[in-house]
Amino acid sequence: MLTISVVGEADLPELMPMLRGYCDFYEVDPPDEKLGALSRALIANPDEGLQLIARQPDGTPLGFATIYWTWQTLYAARVGVLNDLYVTAESRGTGTGRALIARCLQICHDRGAEKLVWETAPDNETAQRLYDGIGAEKSTWFTYELDA
Repeated sequence: MLTISVVGEADLPELMPMLRGYCDFYEVDPPDEKLGALSRALIANPDEGLQLIARQPDGTPLGFATIYWTWQTLYAARVGVLNDLYVTAESRGTGTGRALIARCLQICHDRGAEKLVWETAPDNETAQRLYDGIGAEKSTWFTYELDA
């Protein structure tokens, strides 16, 4: 039975390799110092967002999720943005991703957020199978970005 908890300072040594694995998967390379600063900022200010870590009963880390809090005008409601979902290679297909999403949804409900929203890469078919399998609806929106 896995456990899912909110990331604290003590979890960072085990979270960091998973953050790096997530970045490697998407072929980006932010410095470890910035990844650590992001996690510490969320620990210090959970009103901005939070990270969850999933573990086996023996404490072995299995994956993580990051939720940020915002409003969405089109829903006229608070939403949780599931910005990151990562499961270690050896844990994929075991229900860890599904459990992390379920916990994120529960946290959204507890905070009064009416939706959990997220995006994934168009070629991430493994993730899409999971999302389709839990009944998530695909959006019709395109994502754009600019460097600031």
